[in-house]
Amino acid sequence: MAKLDRNGVAIHYEVHGSGPTLLLSHGYSSTSRMWDGQVAALKDRYQVVVWDFRGHGESDYPADGTQYSEALTVGDMLALLDTVGAKQAIVAGLSLGGYMSLAFHASHPDRVRALMLFDTGPGFKKDEARAKWNETAHKRAADFDARGLTALNSSDEVRLTRHRDATGLAGSARGMLAQENDRVIQSLDKIAVPTLVLVGADDTNFLAATDYMAAKIKGSTKAVIPGAGHAANLHQPALFNQAVEAFLARLPAA
Repeated sequence: MAKLDRNGVAIHYEVHGSGPTLLLSHGYSSTSRMWDGQVAALKDRYQVVVWDFRGHGESDYPADGTQYSEALTVGDMLALLDTVGAKQAIVAGLSLGGYMSLAFHASHPDRVRALMLFDTGPGFKKDEARAKWNETAHKRAADFDARGLTALNSSDEVRLTRHRDATGLAGSARGMLAQENDRVIQSLDKIAVPTLVLVGADDTNFLAATDYMAAKIKGSTKAVIPGAGHAANLHQPALFNQAVEAFLARLPAA
């Protein structure tokens, strides 16, 4: 276990194995523990980097709300790649981690060898849709303020987690889950790296979003995992890993 100092905010990360670098980012209110099955499957061939978002798990929970944002999260990811010595990485994530992977590519395309987007969406073009999403994010933050960790939902990727308290989750909902603009969704047609778009067949909230991304990202690969919901890697780990490894095996040599 290691910590990365980001201007006084400690970011927890782990490095497993050796080979081409794979950076895995977890979903909102989950932690890096959700990737244990993928670490075990891939660390013999890849340098697998997992980490906890600021406000989550073993990372710091800044009291200052300005310390939570998309830009700071992208900066955390860049600093992680620099720390592990990766000029380029396969950048992947689930849900909020997938959105942040897209945001990272939009800011630093030269550092991305390939993208893997799991059970996620690219944000919203329309201001009204984004405002509705943000309203939900702020309600989640208020719920964490009021009820603490009892406000956590019981989804599979969340049940694995341990957070010290709910302050970081509230800050993350306001500053990272809520979205400011349409920058990420407008970047999809500029993606030129190999991209896997994967979704659980039962993840109804993200079926349309993943169809949209697969259509917009030129040459992308789409995978639908039967019998899986939002945490496709936990619901059907063997099928999930099979889809990921098939995609990775087709990547051009680094």
